Amino acid sequence: MAHEDDALEHERASWKPSPGLAVAVSDPVQTPALPPHRERVTDKDPAAMKNAVRTVYTLFYLSVAASIWAVAAYMIFPIESGQIVDIRNNNLFIGLGIALALLAIGIGAIHWSKAIMSDKEFIEPRHATRGRDSTREAVVEAFTVANEESGFGRRVMIRNSLFAALVASIVPGIVLFRGLAPEGVDPVHQLSHTMWKKGMRLAHDPSGEPIRAADLTLGAAVHVIPEELASLGHHEGYLDEKAKAIVLLMRLLPEDLIETDERKSWSYDGIVAYSKVCTHVGCPVALYEQQTHHLLCPCHQSQFDVSDGAAVIFGPAARALPQLPIAVDAEGYLVAQSDFLEPVGPSFWERH
Repeated sequence: MAHEDDALEHERASWKPSPGLAVAVSDPVQTPALPPHRERVTDKDPAAMKNAVRTVYTLFYLSVAASIWAVAAYMIFPIESGQIVDIRNNNLFIGLGIALALLAIGIGAIHWSKAIMSDKEFIEPRHATRGRDSTREAVVEAFTVANEESGFGRRVMIRNSLFAALVASIVPGIVLFRGLAPEGVDPVHQLSHTMWKKGMRLAHDPSGEPIRAADLTLGAAVHVIPEELASLGHHEGYLDEKAKAIVLLMRLLPEDLIETDERKSWSYDGIVAYSKVCTHVGCPVALYEQQTHHLLCPCHQSQFDVSDGAAVIFGPAARALPQLPIAVDAEGYLVAQSDFLEPVGPSFWERH
């Protein structure tokens, strides 16, 4: 074996490439050079720089004007009038104002970065991602350099006009929130009263067919509206009233119900009725799990325990679903004992 190893070593040492045989030589890969830096017009001509600065802050102030116009259009073309022309003009001119406001901010910001900010190439060497003692100083230095390069601290007109445009762009959205509340109507009073009243039958949604207690099977969950609501035309406030009065009716084993002394008379033979309007932000609560007796709101996953007064057991809702007191009339139909005894809807409404 020793003779074989010596022969192999001698063969390796005496090997030479044949004539004409190309031998690859490993050279380090060179980083391609950056193309020659080309100065912008604004870098060479102070007048061009002034024009670029003027263009940027003009665009930002145009954004301010467009935001103001969107607010004015909301007042000039009142959507509350119900006229189709006003509704179209309201949507058209408010939309144009908001679009122009945001577009002017975007174009101004791009022109600022393209024509005014520093146009030098920078190389950022890689370094360990582990935090260092000098991190805080490096961050401060980076912000200082960025301020110097962008001219944010020096170019007062651009900075102030950008701030004004950003603040003004929010105003139309804030103003439009006013339209969510009907004019001249107290929302607290509106949500404190629904169509339910003593003796009104519970009816299927949307057919309006009254519901017999005997027809409701164990584990069932039925979408319910007041019987009189089904007779209203949509032009008579049907949707507004339905949004407040919608109810989910469920049947459990009577022994599964956990009821306070005050609410023992609010159910009938294990049948309970709760508002479908979630107490978080008003989404319809309609997903019922009959094994656990849990109701789920699909919007933000609030969960309510039907067997325990629809108490909140998970999610952002702040209070239990309002319960509708029910009974049975002489013909066996389910009826309301009264209206809800607390306001329906989200918990952010002021209550007395």
